[in-house]
Amino acid sequence: MKKRGRKCKNTEEQRDEEHDPCSIIALELKVEILMKLLPESIARLGFVSNHWSSIIRGKDFTDLYQTRSSSQPRLLFAVYRRNTQKHFFHSCSQEDPSSDHSRVSYTLNSDLRYCFNPPIGGFIFGRNGTKAIIGNPSTGQFVSLPRVKTNRKNIFSVFGYEPVNDLYKVLCMTVITKRGSQSFKWEDPFYEEPMTEEHQVLTVGPKQKWRMLECKFIHRHHSGSPGICRNGVVYYLASLNDEKSLVSFDLRSEDFNVSKLPEDYILQQFGNLVNHSGKIAIVCHGYSGPMDLWVLEDATKEEWSKFAAVIPSIKDIYGNDQKVMFCGILATGETILAPIPSPNPFFFICYDPKEKDARKVVIEGIGDDSAVIRVFFDHVESHMVLPKVR
Repeated sequence: MKKRGRKCKNTEEQRDEEHDPCSIIALELKVEILMKLLPESIARLGFVSNHWSSIIRGKDFTDLYQTRSSSQPRLLFAVYRRNTQKHFFHSCSQEDPSSDHSRVSYTLNSDLRYCFNPPIGGFIFGRNGTKAIIGNPSTGQFVSLPRVKTNRKNIFSVFGYEPVNDLYKVLCMTVITKRGSQSFKWEDPFYEEPMTEEHQVLTVGPKQKWRMLECKFIHRHHSGSPGICRNGVVYYLASLNDEKSLVSFDLRSEDFNVSKLPEDYILQQFGNLVNHSGKIAIVCHGYSGPMDLWVLEDATKEEWSKFAAVIPSIKDIYGNDQKVMFCGILATGETILAPIPSPNPFFFICYDPKEKDARKVVIEGIGDDSAVIRVFFDHVESHMVLPKVR
């Protein structure tokens, strides 16, 4: 039966090639042509025939495309316009944001506004309450994930990629409150401190469901600081025994671990997790003033190094007294600051602490008076098509 099925499949492929005017073109030339197309065009071409699908979704072409995209990381802007209830994604070159632009749109339900995690491998995860989606901003394809299994409203989610088995996973945690806990310093015995209760994970793929996990660390995640993924491990900040700590979740073994943070008051109160040149780092920066950057040099030994830089305010640079939000650090060492609320036209500030030089980067066509804009770094374009999850 298997041989017969394979024979039929080969016959279909042969028929495709016979009717394909491109069949006489050498494979190397086809690949060269594909590499010049936009991700959305490549994805659509994969549905033309089995022959094109076998090339586009084959490992050789996928690895080649991924390698090129990884060497040309992009900025990704997740834009939500409240007046139209619409999300769209805008990407541009990370080296020269004014040189190369692309945009895709995704219409949301009128009553939903998704919060997106940092993109991984070309895909991005968004959640609104228990509803979740995953999509490819480069092609505009988004699919719904199963609802998170909980009745709680306070949910924290982290999106990551496990390279050994080539799997994308989502970790979600929900919280409850504990009354009168003696392990906290607040004097009010009726203070309700939220603590993480349910831990569940979803492997992105057909017919996958949320699975409950055990975690031996009783902690409270910090929803204001998004998690990040590095080398198959997702990291997020949490309070453990009344101290801010770094929690890691290995996507392959699905085990949790905790690392202590340096004993620094500013870090404990204001630190946010960032990706700094491929390393896990915590930045401490208010709306103005100096910035402290703590870089995790060795997770096993819990060794951190500290860098400090004085970041000028927007008023000092442009005479406009506007609050800014720290967004991240480019591989060049430049710090990115975005105004709050999102201006129209939208712009952000690139500041080089070494040269003490600041430049304003304007992104045309994405801002309006109702827009809420979030900036992501090191976005990798992908032509891959997501399978239907449900």
